[in-house]
Amino acid sequence: MAADARLLAQVDPATTVLLTVECQQGVVGTDSALPELAMAAQESGALSNVARLVAAAHGSGVQVMHALAVRRPDGRGASRNARLFRAAERLPVQQVVGTAAARIAAPIAVSEGDLVVRRLHGLSPLAGTDVDALLRNLGCRTVVITGVSANVAIPNAVFDAVNAGYVVVVPEDAIAGVPAAYVPALVRHSLALVATVTRTDDVMACWEGPQRPTESGGVSPVRGGK
Repeated sequence: MAADARLLAQVDPATTVLLTVECQQGVVGTDSALPELAMAAQESGALSNVARLVAAAHGSGVQVMHALAVRRPDGRGASRNARLFRAAERLPVQQVVGTAAARIAAPIAVSEGDLVVRRLHGLSPLAGTDVDALLRNLGCRTVVITGVSANVAIPNAVFDAVNAGYVVVVPEDAIAGVPAAYVPALVRHSLALVATVTRTDDVMACWEGPQRPTESGGVSPVRGGK
């Protein structure tokens, strides 16, 4: 599949980070606290597409970052200022640090070079976390955002990244939410206004072509046959 020239420029491996959002066992895995969301992520193909993108990123030198939402065993520091947080406290599966629920879900493969950022509070993977500082330290210009949920964390991540000055790319088939019909509406009427909306195969076409080393030590797609 030929890579789109505009997208190719945006997702240069040397300056791009792939961010997975809340792709953890207790959210999208088989023992999810939110089975409807987990089913949507699995049946839509979003979870497998995240895994494909992570594998492609590992193969092409794109930095991968996993943003997880977790809590302490005693709940200290957790947000309680919204209905969503209070409901989460009553769920049968808790995203406790160090438990299976707080681990990255299969089939996503984690490499030693991946960065994992855990947040104890709030709705956004970026606001009040280490993500923004890490992106800047990595020389990131573009963030490819994937994961769940399209209801809350994904739009928060997109808007916060845009507000922070990053170019944002959203593979629409690598995000999920409930109900399923809500996702295309969110993409069309909100995310498409601020981000480049694409698909998994299009991003992978940019990362899986011939590669060449860059001065920064990363790799970038070969352009113009050079």
